[in-house]
Amino acid sequence: MTDRALLPAGLRDVLPPDAAFEAAAEARLLELFALNGYERVDPPLAEFETSFLADEGAAIAADTFRIMDPVSQHMLALRSDMTLQVARIARTRLAGEPRPLRLAYAGQVLRVGVSQLHAERQVAQAGVELIGAESVSADAEVARLAFEALEALGVPEVSIDLGAPALVRALLGDAGLEDDTVLGDALGRKDAAAVAALAGPPFPALMAATGPCETAAPALASLDLPAEAGALRDHLLEVATAVAAAAPGLRITIDPVEHRGFQYYSGAAFSLFASGGRGEVGRGGRYRAEGEAGTGVTLYLDAIHRMLTPPAPRSRLFLPCGTDGAERRRWQADGWITVQALAPADDEEAEARRLGCTYLLGAGGLEPLDGDPQ
Repeated sequence: MTDRALLPAGLRDVLPPDAAFEAAAEARLLELFALNGYERVDPPLAEFETSFLADEGAAIAADTFRIMDPVSQHMLALRSDMTLQVARIARTRLAGEPRPLRLAYAGQVLRVGVSQLHAERQVAQAGVELIGAESVSADAEVARLAFEALEALGVPEVSIDLGAPALVRALLGDAGLEDDTVLGDALGRKDAAAVAALAGPPFPALMAATGPCETAAPALASLDLPAEAGALRDHLLEVATAVAAAAPGLRITIDPVEHRGFQYYSGAAFSLFASGGRGEVGRGGRYRAEGEAGTGVTLYLDAIHRMLTPPAPRSRLFLPCGTDGAERRRWQADGWITVQALAPADDEEAEARRLGCTYLLGAGGLEPLDGDPQ
């Protein structure tokens, strides 16, 4: 391996101007979260494996990198998810804080696997967790905040796909099929013929109750389900109604058989999509961490960034060597990006062009370079 620019599959360098654009989107999201009462926490990149992968964390063990810590001689897990880290902070460091607890976060996660839709293994995330609230209004607040945040960034035509992964698990358990991976895969693929061949009612009818909320909700409500599954179905419909009221203009669909990737979610869960997107732009839902209720959402900054139009580049002003600091700061305060020469240049105009500047501070003041109107 002699090419030093070669990186492992799924990892990449983020270069100008993309790095600044992604950072600005992250900052904007955190500002919006803060305006809604969500305070930022910053979990570590790695934790002890026995802590990170305990209980609910076991569901993401297969997607988590592990390394040996030479100091403690214990195995560490490199975070593949930040939701469970925030839940750990809430139940330990912030155990004495009043509930509901509103927390926000942003950072990078590292995952073992890649998929056809998600080739990246290092992913930038930002999200919120609302911890210690059991109510449907908490689920609606999180979904509404995600919608408003995406709209504020300029993500086009956001939609939410609501489901209840625990509903599928409950029905599989009632039918004695909880270990039937073939049926689980068929449900995940929405393969109606395979599901009908592998299982009887209510699975085909459950699959048919998928689509826009206006038509899927009545179909789902009409199904005769066992007690546990029926309670999960009723809660899902309550959440759908609450989200519709909290976020007018948000297109809502219901998919009661979607369960892939929602391993630790215990109630209503959702995926966020946008027009023209290659996959999800976010995912969230209700869970329990060591007995405490939580609901949250994670937004995928890489996917969001691909859907946004980068802002027009700011004008760059070339300052000759020796320009004093007060002059430089005055131009910066007016919104200019300044690039100051480190040594006198024989041809300042050529040097300014070489460094990507469109204006030059000359003896007579501001001078536009060729091709950039004054």
